[in-house]
Amino acid sequence: MDAMFLGLACLAALNPKLFAVDLLLMESRRPYLMFSCFLAGGLSMCLTVGLLAVFTGGSGNELSAEASASAGLDLALGLVLLAIGALLATGRLHGRRRAPAAAGEPEREGWAQRMLARPRPGLAILIGALAGTPGGAYIAALRQLINGNSPVTEQVVAVLVFALIEFSLVIIPFVFLVARPAVARTQTRRAQSWLMAHARQLIVAVTLFVGGYMTLSGLVRLLG
Repeated sequence: MDAMFLGLACLAALNPKLFAVDLLLMESRRPYLMFSCFLAGGLSMCLTVGLLAVFTGGSGNELSAEASASAGLDLALGLVLLAIGALLATGRLHGRRRAPAAAGEPEREGWAQRMLARPRPGLAILIGALAGTPGGAYIAALRQLINGNSPVTEQVVAVLVFALIEFSLVIIPFVFLVARPAVARTQTRRAQSWLMAHARQLIVAVTLFVGGYMTLSGLVRLLG
């Protein structure tokens, strides 16, 4: 577990939609149960995929050989991330934006809002599992992890750390809800607004960092 691994975990955690899920869970008639079920589904999926990769990814000389062979791929992915970060920073790459609702027309409810409007533990677990399905950042982090020479115990800890970081935008509001329920909703809404306002800057910073790290790492291994 190194800086690139942690950077990928932070990149996976930058999901403002999780704050919307937080607010929906808080407004449920049984918020503690819904939070627990959502996290159970999400963390279970994330940890299961990660641990399977660790225990079936090979060991010893096989991993070393694969790590050496993947240097070129790391370099290519790093350059791609640097390009994406540069395009985002210069405003040449834009994400898709939902068209605003017409005057007098109510905002459409999202799929999570429709599904989590009522306290349904089974659905919360399912949606959490869907949220925990590995994305590009997690796949890249797992590949980087199993290609290293760290012992299995350290890899297991790294998978746990990644899962906790990835779901930190749900875990932290849940802790606040338990400790200080009176202010949890207000602080979550403020955090959501701040993250939405600074999402581009945060993604640019993390993308450039991870891309630069992967590029340098690939070059060092290719030239070494």
